Amino acid sequence: MSTSLRIEAARRPRKVELVALLLLFGTTAMGCLVTSWTTPAPLSLWPGIVLSAFCCLALLRRHRNPLPVLGFITALTMAEGAVGYLITPLLMGPLMVSLYSVSLRADRTTARNASLLVAVCIVVTGLFLDPSSHPVLLGVVNPAAWVLLSALLGSYVGVRRSYAADRAEQAERAREEEARHHVVQERMRIARELHDIVAHHLALANAQASTAAHLYRTHPDKAFEMLNSLSTTTADALRELKATVGVLRQDTETDDSLAPAPGLGQLPDLTAAYSAAGLDVSVTISGPPQPLSPGVDLAAFRIIQEALTNVTKHAATGRADVRLSYHPHSLSLTISNETAAGSRRAGAPEPSRGFGLMGMRERAQSAGGTLTAGPCPEGFQVSCTLPLQPTS
Repeated sequence: MSTSLRIEAARRPRKVELVALLLLFGTTAMGCLVTSWTTPAPLSLWPGIVLSAFCCLALLRRHRNPLPVLGFITALTMAEGAVGYLITPLLMGPLMVSLYSVSLRADRTTARNASLLVAVCIVVTGLFLDPSSHPVLLGVVNPAAWVLLSALLGSYVGVRRSYAADRAEQAERAREEEARHHVVQERMRIARELHDIVAHHLALANAQASTAAHLYRTHPDKAFEMLNSLSTTTADALRELKATVGVLRQDTETDDSLAPAPGLGQLPDLTAAYSAAGLDVSVTISGPPQPLSPGVDLAAFRIIQEALTNVTKHAATGRADVRLSYHPHSLSLTISNETAAGSRRAGAPEPSRGFGLMGMRERAQSAGGTLTAGPCPEGFQVSCTLPLQPTS
């Protein structure tokens, strides 16, 4: 069927059904003619035509009342056999259509019982009600086989439709689960970004404000410079927060409206910001730099940022060492601070009680790497190994 015919059939289903019933009536009338031509004894044609017309008209109600319609058409078909017509597939067209409809819509038990009952009625008609005594093969076996065949076809189509509906439902559930999973992952990513941004800039702002207050009486000019750095830090924090939270408001994502994610290319700016806050950061790079994927580049930058933030908040020291080692297939990061064991800023929380180390581990794992953090003979050290390309 062409596309235009399918569209027309979907728009006018009642008209299509009437045309199909007219064609079915013509087929049934042809079955009556064939029987009247092949029967040796004279056989009136009008009873078969009238009974066939009633069978086709009854099919109009098969969707609402399939079982009563099947019983009515079965009785009319038995009446045709009792008149003397040979029950051929042409003559049984309405009966097979009705039985197909019942097998398609009813449950399996009802469809099986209905098909067996109709087959028994056809067999009884051929054996006991046929006045012409047609051969058993033509009058009994052949119509019963066609009845069972139409019932099997309807059951098969019904099972296929049920299977397709189950598959569609499962696919819809899978899509919903995947969508929820993506939402959870996106929320976790945004939560990590917000934590890193807030922790980093607040730690810098706190250090710069404390330094400015300390230098206010002795070196007012340096305190003024520190306050200028503080305003720059807060402005950067507001800009990054706006860019991160703005993603939540966007209906669609466009590359033009999103700023590039930070990476190791911004490492000099990051160390300069900490230097302005009073933390001396030394960066050592070993091995030829290798290109990193965006996810690994962002993870490396955020891990260094969070580690330096922890040094600023917790360590009673003014120095931190950052070492980057490029290998053929991985990048190693080491951030350490020379602090005597047990020394940290007064009132600062323990590093293991916050979300900093947890966030760094999650970032390393999301990029396919590993991260360890803990005390070392010189102080505290964070070590991370990331693949150059992300792995699942």
